[in-house]
Amino acid sequence: MNLAIVGYGKMGRLVEELAPQFGFRVCLRLDIDNNVNGAGITRENFRSVEVAMEFSTPSTTVENIEKISALGVNLAVGTTGWYEQLDRVRAAVERAGTGLVYSPNYSVGMMIFSKLAEAAGRYFQPEADYDAWAYEIHHRMKTDAPSGTLLKLRQVMEQAGYRRPIDVASNRAGAIPGTHQIGFDSEADTITLTHTARSRVGFARGALRAAQWVNGKTGVHDFAAVFFS
Repeated sequence: MNLAIVGYGKMGRLVEELAPQFGFRVCLRLDIDNNVNGAGITRENFRSVEVAMEFSTPSTTVENIEKISALGVNLAVGTTGWYEQLDRVRAAVERAGTGLVYSPNYSVGMMIFSKLAEAAGRYFQPEADYDAWAYEIHHRMKTDAPSGTLLKLRQVMEQAGYRRPIDVASNRAGAIPGTHQIGFDSEADTITLTHTARSRVGFARGALRAAQWVNGKTGVHDFAAVFFS
């Protein structure tokens, strides 16, 4: 399949490197030099594109999605920090009759970790002696803090029934790919669950897996649908 990469930074280059393993050929690369104000998203450029991968910035993602969807191209979106506009994105995708999958974190390990967080929230809800927290640290270049992944972990715990406050904290330093932790503490003991990414490879492989899955689909889907739908 022909793949377009919109946002050709470190993740975009890694996606291109791994793309052949997932049956993709990168035929278009758009970045800050050739896609100012979405100028590179044209019918001519996307004529042979079957799926687009979006790894740009929170300020440009929504307009990129709207323009690419209007061209009839499905998307896998890895940019975070735009989810307050999810209704706008959903409307654009439905209007175009295309498909989109998004996630704050395309790591397969994180997908399973979120299920563990869901179970923990459910089991600790009736245990009033325990307080909960959620923490993450990422490299200094990551712009959103707290990360979309951390907010998603808090959300799945709350949706599982945990109704007491969940304290959230973030740090940005160095070149750390990403560590997320949830924990519960009482006078008697402490329980922690931690996911540590060793590199961006897991994110890139998950994003390509999502791009495979969304080809031919319609509607807006969370990455969980790739595993559990």
